[in-house]
Amino acid sequence: MNTMSKRELSEQEIRADLMHRLLRKHCWGAKYLPLDTIIRWMSGKIKRNGKRIQRVVRQLVNEGYLILHKRGKTASLNPAKSREIVEFIRKIVK
Repeated sequence: MNTMSKRELSEQEIRADLMHRLLRKHCWGAKYLPLDTIIRWMSGKIKRNGKRIQRVVRQLVNEGYLILHKRGKTASLNPAKSREIVEFIRKIVK
């Protein structure tokens, strides 16, 4: 039995957490991480994990914050929106 319970995070918290993880790994532009890896990292702390994370990834791509690579299997932060991304993370992750 898992002793840590999964929290019901808001969409904003999931977005900030996802972008913060990519930021900490310096994944901007041509440096990217596999989406499977990102989803696996985050799934331990989010209820209804995989589907919610995939939905958030799609939203971030549509809004221009994430860039997909390798036929949509990897992602990185959009360097053109670096100021907006950093401000958003600071606002949510405190």
